[in-house]
Amino acid sequence: MTDLPVRQAVPRKPDRAARLRAGTPLRSLLNRVFPDHWSFLLGEIALFSFVVLLMTGAFLALFYDSSARELTYDGAYESLRGARMSAAYASTLDISFEVRGGLIVRQIHHWAALLFLAAIMLHLLRVFFTGAFRRPRRLAWVATALVFWTGVAQAYAGTMLPDDGRSFTGLGIAWSIVLSVPVVGTWLAVALFGGEFPGEAVIHRLYALHTSVLPALLLGLFVLLIVLTLRDGRAQWTGARRTNAAVVGERLFPRYALKRAGLFFVVVGTVALLGGLLQINPVWVYGPARAGVVTAGAQPDWFVLFLEGGLRLMPAWDISIPLGDRYVIPSLFWPGIVLPAVLFGLSVGYPLLHRRDRHHHHLLQRPRDVPARTALGAMALTFWSVLTLAGTGDVIALTFHISLNAMIWAGRILLFLLPPLVYSITYRLCLGLQQHDREVLVHGIETGIIRRTADGGYVEAHQPLPGDGRYAGAPVPKKLNEVLTSPPERKEERCVLPSSERPAESVR
Repeated sequence: MTDLPVRQAVPRKPDRAARLRAGTPLRSLLNRVFPDHWSFLLGEIALFSFVVLLMTGAFLALFYDSSARELTYDGAYESLRGARMSAAYASTLDISFEVRGGLIVRQIHHWAALLFLAAIMLHLLRVFFTGAFRRPRRLAWVATALVFWTGVAQAYAGTMLPDDGRSFTGLGIAWSIVLSVPVVGTWLAVALFGGEFPGEAVIHRLYALHTSVLPALLLGLFVLLIVLTLRDGRAQWTGARRTNAAVVGERLFPRYALKRAGLFFVVVGTVALLGGLLQINPVWVYGPARAGVVTAGAQPDWFVLFLEGGLRLMPAWDISIPLGDRYVIPSLFWPGIVLPAVLFGLSVGYPLLHRRDRHHHHLLQRPRDVPARTALGAMALTFWSVLTLAGTGDVIALTFHISLNAMIWAGRILLFLLPPLVYSITYRLCLGLQQHDREVLVHGIETGIIRRTADGGYVEAHQPLPGDGRYAGAPVPKKLNEVLTSPPERKEERCVLPSSERPAESVR
């Protein structure tokens, strides 16, 4: 009887279709098309500045001491040697004068924080004026607004950490604002500061917020924004082949990714150059914190000047409530608590005003095409600008020899008169720009050629524009060379969105 042959298992080659299925998510991500425009760089500059903040903050945390205990300074800065100061201020001086590279890292950290908040604010303005916050990007707007306000809190906590004369003045203002909260103000202030001002625990708590809680929140918000950008894409400007159902731009890899990598190094180089050449926040000039000393001419950073201006412009109108021993609501409560709360609520919740719009929008709007929203944004910017200028009122009065009282009253008057005036002017300006675009579309572009008619009159010849003369939301050429000269060719991809993502469909 013959033995039957034994079958051996032969390893099978991996299925090509299975490999393709496994690589499909990564391939689709790398092939994703993103529209490209210079204004889109603002959000990325903020992200790269945040990366710089994380790197420099980790370095500074190695040498900073958040203790409020008093000691006698015996460091490298001779002018303060022998002075009594907190351990936090002494460690800040040591970072500036004794740690190798400490001063430039401190200044890079400060400049990166200012650039971060400026880029986020400009990004929010760009999104607002172009309508990029509309569906499906409402959540992205909310997350970006939260990034801005969290960044303001993060930067404010960071400026309080050196515990010098300037930051001590800011802490005193914060104590007064918290103390003005009705009913719970006293308990809340004592709980936050760890006792009567200046307290023993406030520096520790601000340090914990600045180094762990708020950075983690910002990191989570940035991750959410990146996920939302990959899911919803970016809204694009109206142009050739750009529609609500098709995106024209560059693939994520390699060109788009390499350009963003180059932008990262530009941002790092810029803040390093600023930190190395331009001095900022010289804490050794302000001296150690003293309860009875206020630094003359001290100004907060630009992102909290609006709060300073509100505190200065608010009249001393205390509201007395006939309860018990006549409870009093201090005047600081309105500009210190109510004003930031209103600004926070309006900036974060603005997309809710457009909740009736159920359509998806992937095309940006020119500000002139939505005059009411543009005028509203200009009015809000004017309101913020008046408050910001009022925050520097003492410096302006001292520099130009103006009465400080006159500066305060001018700020109060302008705060109520200027925003409505700017709203009206901006609204009329947008309507005028719309009318000018319609005239160019109908009559053509002025050529500068004067012709004489048969009856002896003179008229200017116009060059008709190609197309049917209807306005499509794109910029209208106003000069003849803009029509005759073709734009430089760019290597762009066009991606048609799947039917499930097409914004033209209404979601019920």
